[in-house]
Amino acid sequence: MEVTMQTPITPSNDPSAYLAPGRYVDSDHSAVIAFAHRVADPAMAPREIAVKLYYAVRDEFLYDPYCFDTTVEGLKGSRVIEVGRGFCVPKAALLAAAARVLGVPARLGYADVRNHLSSKRLQDMMGTDLFVFHGYTELWVDGQWLKATPAFNRSLCEKAGIHPLEFDGRADSVFHEFNVSGRRHMEYVHYHGTYADLPRDELLASWRAHYKTFADWGQTADSGADFAQEVGPSS
Repeated sequence: MEVTMQTPITPSNDPSAYLAPGRYVDSDHSAVIAFAHRVADPAMAPREIAVKLYYAVRDEFLYDPYCFDTTVEGLKGSRVIEVGRGFCVPKAALLAAAARVLGVPARLGYADVRNHLSSKRLQDMMGTDLFVFHGYTELWVDGQWLKATPAFNRSLCEKAGIHPLEFDGRADSVFHEFNVSGRRHMEYVHYHGTYADLPRDELLASWRAHYKTFADWGQTADSGADFAQEVGPSS
């Protein structure tokens, strides 16, 4: 299925609308402010800021689909800093929040992706390989919106046999279609659009509608499951 990766620029996409703190993109949180200023300097060029923040969020905070807290506090970008890990949705919120701290407009995007390299435990928990409302970030750099996907940390990618996603501030950073051995990895199925802040009600309603096991996810998340120990090139 062919999808358009570049978001067209329209008046509603005015980048100045994506600088203020949000409830989940909490760029006014002290921990987010401290993190952003530790990683980059507001005097840097926006591209350099975006790249530095991307790699810091990607690799300093582990991707963990079992760190699944859908409360208001649990979905905030600042929570990722607090617990040191998170799944794609709050990690994207953290990248957006840190970018706004340093004056780089940022917003959140969501897509349904089919993950062909998931662990058995995670697929059993979800009942499918379709990840609904996968979260990523869009950053305004040099007059264009660029997609940035900071979900999978490098060490996890290397263990799973997946190419780590790179971001150079010039092109979109989206999931690779194939892994390092040529097996299908990720497939973008549907785009939900972009948002100034995380649409929690819409997100939860979609998860409840698509996943029959959604009400039980918290049990798996609290069971001590370790996603990094489950993945591998053959998973």
